[in-house]
Amino acid sequence: MSPEKQLLELKKNAVSFVSEDELLKRLKEGRPLRVKLGVDPSRPDLHLGHAVVLRKLRQFQDYGHQVILIIGDFTARIGDPSGRSKTRPMLSMKEAKANAITYSKQAFKILDKEKTEIRFNSEWLDKMNFEDVIRLAAKYTVARMLERHDFDKRYKNNEPISVAEFLYPLAQAYDSVVVKADVEIGGDDQYFNFIVGRKIQEEYGLKAQIILTLPLIEGTDGNLKMSKSYDNYISFEDTPVDMYGKIMSIPDKLIIKYMKLLTDISDEEIANYEKQIKTHDVNPRDIKMQLAYDITRQFHGNEKAKEAQAYFIRVFRNKNIPEEMPEIALNHGEIGIVELLANFAEISSRSEARRLIQQGGVRINNTAISDIHAKLRLSDGDILRIGKRRFYRIKNKP
Repeated sequence: MSPEKQLLELKKNAVSFVSEDELLKRLKEGRPLRVKLGVDPSRPDLHLGHAVVLRKLRQFQDYGHQVILIIGDFTARIGDPSGRSKTRPMLSMKEAKANAITYSKQAFKILDKEKTEIRFNSEWLDKMNFEDVIRLAAKYTVARMLERHDFDKRYKNNEPISVAEFLYPLAQAYDSVVVKADVEIGGDDQYFNFIVGRKIQEEYGLKAQIILTLPLIEGTDGNLKMSKSYDNYISFEDTPVDMYGKIMSIPDKLIIKYMKLLTDISDEEIANYEKQIKTHDVNPRDIKMQLAYDITRQFHGNEKAKEAQAYFIRVFRNKNIPEEMPEIALNHGEIGIVELLANFAEISSRSEARRLIQQGGVRINNTAISDIHAKLRLSDGDILRIGKRRFYRIKNKP
């Protein structure tokens, strides 16, 4: 692939890129670039938030470039302050080492092991003496450190910032010096650390690394970034059934974002799915099932993904549902939930329908409908449930 085409593909989904021109120049040098990702093993396993960046690394590998995965077993003992409103607790050496081993194994669910150089930054940072640390710290100013948003905010609010937190981005930057990184990639919350890396590399006589940051994805709650701390994560190590089920639990608003960042579904297909969701031409659940299948397949293979999908349909979608039930025949298109109940489900009045909805007694499949003004576009086979014992199967008219 030509340098220009590589650049076109590599910049997809990027949030920050410093800079496209620099990357194109290095691609034109015709040598494998050294592409760095640093991960701190603050927790023992990886989740789909990490997969966003690992997939971009794999793309670099597919184009013939060398990936350097730095396991921050040293920096994890300091604690990355990125996006934090207070000082983070430090890990012990034992905790960091144990988590690091797990990280390095799980990364190969996405990365090509033969094209990955794994380094632990304790290899060089443990060897630094106090003079080395002071000399490194002298290469960056406090004023520049306070340009970082979270530091600036805490400083203005008279909240504590430890000197150790200033040292974290310098330690991460020194990693880039040691491995001679051409490119550093990571989540967009790492942008400041990467900028420090560019400056420190220049201080050591190297070309400044190119920066490519990617979006952070929200977790299953749909609001906070995916994190074990928030218990909203989907782990690489989840069973196929758990992984599939967790993906099905994400809010509909995340379907397209997950597709773009976590699958190889083509841009054309994703654009079509996005249009269908916006125009209500399809039930978002059906597209989410495709998403859940695709991601589960990546980590567990086709057969396990099929089994997980079948399990979900059997146990969750049709939970406690009788085999025989009355059918409601509907024309294609939207229908109001109150109209559905009052006109088709033998509810005595529209006021009674509204009361049932507001009390949480109405579900479509396994999803409660709480908005009396909700407009629904129902698919063949959907189940309307009223209370505990009244069920209706939706049948679309030809």
